[in-house]
Amino acid sequence: MDGETLRLTERVPQAPAPSVLTPDSPDVELVALYRDHRLDLVRLAVLLVGDQETAEDIVQDVFARLHGKWRPGVTTLAYVRTCVLNAARSVLRRRAVALRRAERATDLVDSAETAALIGESRREVLLALSRLPRRQREALVLRYYLDLPEAEIAEIMRVRRSTVRSTTARALARLLRELGDVQDESGENP
Repeated sequence: MDGETLRLTERVPQAPAPSVLTPDSPDVELVALYRDHRLDLVRLAVLLVGDQETAEDIVQDVFARLHGKWRPGVTTLAYVRTCVLNAARSVLRRRAVALRRAERATDLVDSAETAALIGESRREVLLALSRLPRRQREALVLRYYLDLPEAEIAEIMRVRRSTVRSTTARALARLLRELGDVQDESGENP
């Protein structure tokens, strides 16, 4: 090898060796948390943003951001749920901005496969849930879907427990009114 080739090869940085998870690695807990709670977190995100693909992206992004920042014992499942909730809020804000800038679509119709998979009553509930204000929707999803206690919901939403109770009560009342109106219009409920 001549001197010039030798100098060029000395300057080329070597790629770092891939990291291997060892039992004492802090990422082991993060991997276990991902494995154990990913589906529940995706379901939470689906209820907040309305579609599976975006929900999966949200959860994946949250765990990707936590990688390297994970502090065992300090970062809890409640913290991860808060991260998913905040990421869902960001997605909804971006969607709202895009809708304001773009022309409104006249009618968005579900595909035949989606309509066949989702029952009419479930679709009505999801539609009524989507019409609720963001905070009320979050409170209902955290309370009744994830079955979290008020204290944990208050921590995730960063509000007081009394605010969680009142927000949940208002959301339930509004949801019941909307679902009652849907039944009255369809003629099922006289």
